[in-house]
Amino acid sequence: MALLIGLSALGVLPFNMFVPSLPNIATEFETDFATANVAVAGYAVLTAFTHLIAGALSDRFGRRPVLLAALAIFVIGSAGCCLAGSIHIFLGFRMLQGSAVAGFALSLAMIRDTAGERMTAQVGYVSSAYALAPMLGPSLGGLLDGCFGWRANFAVFVILGASAMLLVLRYFPETHLRRSASMAQQYKGYGRLLRSAQFWAYALCMAFAIGTLYVFIGGAPMVAAQAHGASSTTMVGIYLGLVPAGFVVASYAVARHGSHLPSSGLIVAGRLLTCTGLLIAAVLAALQVHHPLAFFGPCICVGLGNGLTMPVTNARVLRLYAELSGTALGLASAITTAGAGVIAFAAGLLIEASNARVHVLAAMLTTSLLSLCAAALILRWESRAGDVA
Repeated sequence: MALLIGLSALGVLPFNMFVPSLPNIATEFETDFATANVAVAGYAVLTAFTHLIAGALSDRFGRRPVLLAALAIFVIGSAGCCLAGSIHIFLGFRMLQGSAVAGFALSLAMIRDTAGERMTAQVGYVSSAYALAPMLGPSLGGLLDGCFGWRANFAVFVILGASAMLLVLRYFPETHLRRSASMAQQYKGYGRLLRSAQFWAYALCMAFAIGTLYVFIGGAPMVAAQAHGASSTTMVGIYLGLVPAGFVVASYAVARHGSHLPSSGLIVAGRLLTCTGLLIAAVLAALQVHHPLAFFGPCICVGLGNGLTMPVTNARVLRLYAELSGTALGLASAITTAGAGVIAFAAGLLIEASNARVHVLAAMLTTSLLSLCAAALILRWESRAGDVA
C-alpha cells in the first residue's frame, strides 16, 4: 500500500514541481516564457492520452508490465530533460514524462484487483497522496533550483523513477489474472463504456468537480489581487493551499470511514458541500464583504467536497465492469482531465481583473451544480439497483 501511495504521488509530482524554474529555463534556452510554458500545458494533454491507453493496455497485458514500461519512459524523459541543450529537445523529452501519470491509474486498478470490500478506503489513501504531492512539489522544486539549478529537478525525477522501477520489480506481483484475449476486445470495451449512461454520469460528475477546481486555480490569483490584504504572494499561496488541504482531509476521512457509508451518499454529500460553500461565498460577495477569507474561506468546501467525491466515484468506475476496470478508469480519467481543461479554458475567456470575483464564483457554482446533477443521477440509479455499498 505504501508503494501504491508513492506511485500515485509520482504520477502527479512532475506536473508542477519544476514550475518555479520556468523563468530560469526560458532564460537559459533564450526563449520566451510562453514557449517554456508548453512544458506545463503540453504535459497536461499527454497525461489525458496516457490515462486513455494505460488502463486498456493493462487490461490486455497486465498491470505490472505496463507500469514498468511507463516508469521506464518516464526515466528516459526525465534524463532527457536534465541533459537537454535546447528548448525543443527539452519539450520533446518533457512530453515523455507524461507517462508517469500511469502510476496513479494503475495503482487504482491494482487496488480493484486485490482490495475487495476495502477498495474505497484504499482509493481514499491513494487519492490523498495524489492531492498532497502538488501542494509540496513547487516548494521542493524551488528549493532544488535555488541550491543546484533547474536541472536538479529532473535529476531527482530520474532517481525517483528508477527507484520506483526497482521497487515494483521487487515487491509487485501481477494482480490482473483475467486478461482480455486481444486489444480488439479493449476497443469494443470503449464502445460499451461510451454507450453506458451510468459511466457517463460518473465521468461527468468528476469532470465538473475537477473543472470547478481548475476554475478556482486559474481565477483565484486575480480575485486575491483585488482583495485588501492579499497583495503578498506568500499569503496568496496560503489561501490557495486551503483547497487542496481540504481535499487531503476529506479523502483521508473516506479512507478511514468510507467503507461503512453508502458510496452514492458520499458522492452527493461532496457535491452538496461544494455548492453550499460556494453559495456562502456568493452571499458574502453580494454583501460587499471584501476580506480575502470571504472568498477563500468558503472555497475550502471545493477541496472538502472533491475529497469526498473523487475517491468514491473512482471506486465505482472500477466496479462498473470487472473485465474492463483498467479501461473504464483510463477513459473516465481522460474525460475528467480533458473536460476540466475545457471548462478552465472557457472560464478564462470570461474572467477579467475587473470582474474576477463575481465571474469566478459564477463559473464555479455552474460547474458544481452540474456535478451535483450528475451525482443525483448516480444516487437514483444505485438506489434503484439496491447498490449503495
